[in-house]
Amino acid sequence: MTITLSLSLGDQTLQGAICFQHLYFSYPVIRKNMVLNGINLKIPPGKTVALVGPSGCGKSTSIQLIERFYDPVAGQEPVLFNYSIRENIAYGMENATASEIEEAAKLANAHDFIAKLPKGYDTVVGEGGSMLSGGQKQRVAIARAVIRNPKILLLDEATSALDTESEKVVQEALERARKGRTCVMVAHRLSSIQNADLIVVIKDGKIEVDMDINEFMDYANEEEIADFDVLQ
Repeated sequence: MTITLSLSLGDQTLQGAICFQHLYFSYPVIRKNMVLNGINLKIPPGKTVALVGPSGCGKSTSIQLIERFYDPVAGQEPVLFNYSIRENIAYGMENATASEIEEAAKLANAHDFIAKLPKGYDTVVGEGGSMLSGGQKQRVAIARAVIRNPKILLLDEATSALDTESEKVVQEALERARKGRTCVMVAHRLSSIQNADLIVVIKDGKIEVDMDINEFMDYANEEEIADFDVLQ
């Protein structure tokens, strides 16, 4: 198994390219069951790649393997701590200034709703972000991720648990956040992958096919991909 990320000491020359070469993987408790079975995938810097396919095919596992090097951005349920919004965003970068926190929140479409809260950025979010809605939690998580201006964003079904209105706001934030960055996303909704440069269909731990959005639409309608809603 080889996973290559283009970086050097101190991240001084980090470009954001990702390369999977003959990637095989099984979880320790069930070594005989290969989750990924010979994945080969090259992602150029600054490109967005969407991973689609039925549940259990290895999409999220691919993301988790990359996370050995980088923290995740947002998933089905982002992790927020029982501290203020300011502290949750600042967790993404040590010694972040107030202006850096606010700029990250603006990029993540979070500043407006934060500003309307009685205590603003000093609002305590509760355990797991229980005081915020699903869309608000995702936007705070996005702000925390982009405050360091990372080269790579990893999105594991970042809008799957949101209603249509919340999804639209979060999707707009993600579109801004991924500009100029390499982005790998796991998605079950067409709305999440419409602007992807490449769509990779994974089945039984292998890449079945890769294509652009137009080719994928024809493929999805013909194949009726399980767990993927082509109507969204």
